[in-house]
Amino acid sequence: MLQGKKILLGITGGIAAYKIPLLIRLLKKAGAEVKVIITPAAKEFVTPLTLATLSGSPVESGFFDNETGVWNSHVELGLWADLMLVAPLTANTMAKMACGIADNFLLTVYLSARCPVMFAPAMDLDMYQHPATKDNINKLQQRGHRLIAATKGELASGLCGEGRMEEPEVMFETIKRFFEMQQRFSGKKILVSAGPTFEAIDPVRFIGNHSSGKMGLAIARALAQQGAEVELVLGPTELTIKHNLVSIYPVTTANEMYNTCMALFSVCDAAIMSAAVADYTPKTVSGQKIKKNEDAWSIDLIRTPDILKTLGQSKTDQQKLIGFALETENGVNNAIEKIKSKNLDLIVLNQLSDPGAGFRHDTNKANLIDKSGQITVLPLKSKDELANDIADALWQLFETSKQ
Repeated sequence: MLQGKKILLGITGGIAAYKIPLLIRLLKKAGAEVKVIITPAAKEFVTPLTLATLSGSPVESGFFDNETGVWNSHVELGLWADLMLVAPLTANTMAKMACGIADNFLLTVYLSARCPVMFAPAMDLDMYQHPATKDNINKLQQRGHRLIAATKGELASGLCGEGRMEEPEVMFETIKRFFEMQQRFSGKKILVSAGPTFEAIDPVRFIGNHSSGKMGLAIARALAQQGAEVELVLGPTELTIKHNLVSIYPVTTANEMYNTCMALFSVCDAAIMSAAVADYTPKTVSGQKIKKNEDAWSIDLIRTPDILKTLGQSKTDQQKLIGFALETENGVNNAIEKIKSKNLDLIVLNQLSDPGAGFRHDTNKANLIDKSGQITVLPLKSKDELANDIADALWQLFETSKQ
């Protein structure tokens, strides 16, 4: 899978830079083309001569080569690569990447790159756990960059804890798997719903919920990055996604989401319904703002269409349907009942009692439950990582149906 792939490595000034020559050797042995950019500080840990010898290409570190008189084009390098990996990534360079600062050659290439980006942090444990570092990791992940998380182990400071850069062999396997997965959904059209719905009471008030759409957007992004054509039905949210394989259908109400999903599903191979759809909507909507008075105010509500159940009733044997369940009690039993009643192939169970799970968090914790009742318990992780787990589960559903 790596034969002929163009890998751009960015090395920053951390002690873990000494491990990168082994990664370069593994990539070259697998047939990849490798180019290296090194920051001035990184030269204190690994020499450009070593990197150039192993990669078979000159190592770039500045905008201008005084010896040859050649101007190094950051734009050309950014366009050249199929994948950019920054490893080790220091806290300093990570902060600059998150903020869009371009004060060295590596950062200007990063801002010019159109390819997927991976990053492998390496720093002392207190730096890695600092809220600023966590925020910057989240920012990069929200842009679709893939985190190769630091591991626990002995650090250069003599302390032992999280912050150690992942080993070159593991990073190599991660890169290989990325290219293996990149087109696995090619030719598949997948419907994804995301975000809340707003049910109008009058022109200024509505019934809604706390969903931000982060989970559904992460799923849409993960599927598109793996080659799927994604039809994203998106409720009202300030978040969005830009990808040439993602078509967005903005909706506001449950009825609008129902109509749009029903119109799209018949031509899709699968649907992942992560939207938090209102179960009830006002029976009547006032054309004018309802004035406040001293009396109690009640609203008559009626049921909204059950999108998931209707899709389950209409799906063919070839189509796959994944739903979400957000529960506050009896989560597993309720989720299993939902699988049966709505003819789902898989359900993603979130429980609000789990810290870091549910609405508006950048993280989520979930159980994946299939229609046989098998439960896969996933730990707390970023929503981007969970989205990849859900994509893996969908892929397994497709593969199983071939057998």
